[in-house]
Amino acid sequence: MNWYQVFSYIKYKLTSKHRKGYGIHSPFLFGFINNILLEKAPFYSFEKIEAWRKSLYISKVPINKTDYGAGSSYKKELSTISEISKKSSIPSKYGKLLFKIANRYNATNILELGTSLGISTLYLSLHNSNAKVTTIEGCPNLSQFAKDSFTELGIKNITQITGKFDDVLPKTLKDNDSFDLIFFDGNHTKEATLSYFKQCLPKAKNDSIFIFDDIYWSKEMTEAWQEIYTHPSVTLSIDIFRFGIIFFRKESQKEHFIIRF
Repeated sequence: MNWYQVFSYIKYKLTSKHRKGYGIHSPFLFGFINNILLEKAPFYSFEKIEAWRKSLYISKVPINKTDYGAGSSYKKELSTISEISKKSSIPSKYGKLLFKIANRYNATNILELGTSLGISTLYLSLHNSNAKVTTIEGCPNLSQFAKDSFTELGIKNITQITGKFDDVLPKTLKDNDSFDLIFFDGNHTKEATLSYFKQCLPKAKNDSIFIFDDIYWSKEMTEAWQEIYTHPSVTLSIDIFRFGIIFFRKESQKEHFIIRF
């Protein structure tokens, strides 16, 4: 964590509430807290994904990584699968949360911006073998590695797209009427995050869910998150520090919650 993230986390701990759902008047949010955030039931898929993660942690296979994200407009670096998995893969706690959200709300058409090694993609796909998961990765080598991983694991409901988001996202959106769930985990800059959000907005239905990763990555990412959850189209928003989660349910009044997770 950098200093901004440290101070943001302290503030989050001091202002977050409703750990058990007490005092929540919205039945929908109460159900989200108790049936998803507090849900501890294990799923067989969790063991499969975490076993794969362990294999990545010890892999010394070299890989040339191209980075188009925050901190660099274009950067290449030689790394190993082990280093990338430890640095970039979604933590188990949050991967399981993605799975439980997709499972609980029966998300059958899912879009992910930022595949990396594919751990989060697996969590989004294994809740339902009939779900369609489209995942986009800018780095060709990471994209190919993830695609090979899905094949090796026998996962057949993932469509891998390689290319810079600005280049391939418009066509991906055009090819789909709507998405049940979109996970934004790519270029962590304010401008890019807001751009992708606005592009995806027309594909949101009443029951769609958008999840933004690393909303306290930097001050500008937090500013982007604030603009997103105050957008007129958003009715319910939840801040659990790492994730920002938004809903478009017209039957919900506009509310924003900071929930301890």
